[in-house]
Formats: sequence, structure tokens, C-alpha cells
Amino acid sequence: MITLNNREKINKKKIRVGRGIGSGKGKTSGRGVKGQKSRSGVAIKSFEGGQMPLYRRLPKRGFNSFIKQNIAILNLEKIQFYINKKSIKTTEILNSDLLKKLKLINKNSNKLKILGTGEIKDKIDIEADLASKSAIAKLEKIGGSIQLKK
Repeated sequence: MITLNNREKINKKKIRVGRGIGSGKGKTSGRGVKGQKSRSGVAIKSFEGGQMPLYRRLPKRGFNSFIKQNIAILNLEKIQFYINKKSIKTTEILNSDLLKKLKLINKNSNKLKILGTGEIKDKIDIEADLASKSAIAKLEKIGGSIQLKK
């Protein structure tokens, strides 16, 4: 049971360094004598005493292109799956804004590409940036349409 006189201290006093011998942290303030670490404003990040540091021992891999465009890819079978699940209505035009709103594609994607994997049974109008030849052929076969933005 915790009473007022045996509880843990909430307000612990901060140690004031460099305030005389009696404090136990006087003179050099617990930093030892001389040297780089005793000075102020010195940070020795990832220094391993002359040994080759870890970040230099490991190989550098990969490349991140700064002109990369985030293209959201959507297959016809996936569109059919969402139609069957009643996420997408066949009456409205399917475009990237609608898909982002329904959280079916990533919000950071810039363009939408329709690919022709799988079958689509319902007639639907799609507005996309890119589309494969097979996707266009399959959509036109069932009477749907696809508008490509330039």
C-alpha cells in the first residue's frame, strides 16, 4: 500500500553540474580530464576508434530516382472484383479520383494504368492515363469505353 511518506518521488531534483566539490559533480562536471569529449559542442557520431565504421563497411545498394512517377496499376479482374463487392458502381465513370476516395489505390499515385489481366463482365466507363492494348480490347468487346488522358 502506498502512503504519502513511502511513495516514489515525483519531482526529482535535476543534478546541477559544476557547482562545487560538495555536489559530487563539481570542477570537471563528470566529464573527466581534457580531451575531445570534455569540450562542449563535440559529437563523435559513428566513430569507432579508428576501426572502419559500420556505415562504411556495408555496401551501398539501390537508387532512388527523383523523376519517378507513382503509377497505380489496376487489372480488369480487380475492377470486376470491386464491382461484385459493390464498391464500384457501373453507372459512374471510374477514374483515379474516385478510386483514391474509395481507398482502392494509393493516394500518392500520380497516374492510373489499366491492365488486361482477367475478365470483366460488366459494362463500365473508365478514365485513365494509360492502358494496355488487351485492356482496351476487352473493354470495347463488352461495350464499355476507356478515355485516355493526354
